[in-house]
This record gives sequence, structure tokens and C-alpha cells, in this order.
Amino acid sequence: QVQLVESGGGLVQPGGSLRLSCAASGVIINVESMGWFRQAPGKQRELVADITSGGRTSYAQFVKGRFTISRDHAKRAVYLQMNNLNPDHTAVYYCNLVAWSGNYWGQGTQVAVSS
Repeated sequence: QVQLVESGGGLVQPGGSLRLSCAASGVIINVESMGWFRQAPGKQRELVADITSGGRTSYAQFVKGRFTISRDHAKRAVYLQMNNLNPDHTAVYYCNLVAWSGNYWGQGTQVAVSS
């Protein structure tokens, strides 16, 4: 059974930073990409950033250079460094892994930006 376990969410003040982590376990065949999505209350889930097995990254427009995605192939982990956060970044952030064996999701980690 494949599991994605996220960590690193929490409450932060505007202008602050958080680093999200996600580690995958289980039998996964040929990982193609890992990434982060977010879902704010009353809104649809949307892509934040992803990174392919070849290291190519893509970011949503709202990231605006504040976030950096990275991964560790050996650990099957993906990270999201989020800087200069503002209340618009408040959401549940979900880890995603796309592989030949399937499309997998984590349980989500809450990020709240508030003074």
C-alpha cells in the first residue's frame, strides 16, 4: 500500500516561512513526478508546484518566486520551501506523486497565515 506522509504545516505570521515535506512509502513503479497542490475553503484543489523525475520544475503563477520545490530521489521525498507567506496562501496543502503504478495523494497538511 502506497502512503504519502506530509509534515511541516502550521500557523505562521505574514512574511514568515514554512517548509513542507512529503515522504512516500510502499511499492511504487517508475515515479514520473512529485508535487504539491493546495485547496482553500470553498475552492477547488489547484497545483502549487511540481518536479519531474528529470528535475524539471513548474510553478503556479501565484507562487511568484516565493516557493521552491525540491526532491530527494533516494528517499522518494519532495519538499516545498515557502517564503514571504501571506494570508492568501492559507490552505490545506497536499502532496502528489504520479507514477506508472498510479496517482497518489497525501492526507494534507494545513498551512495558516495570520497575524
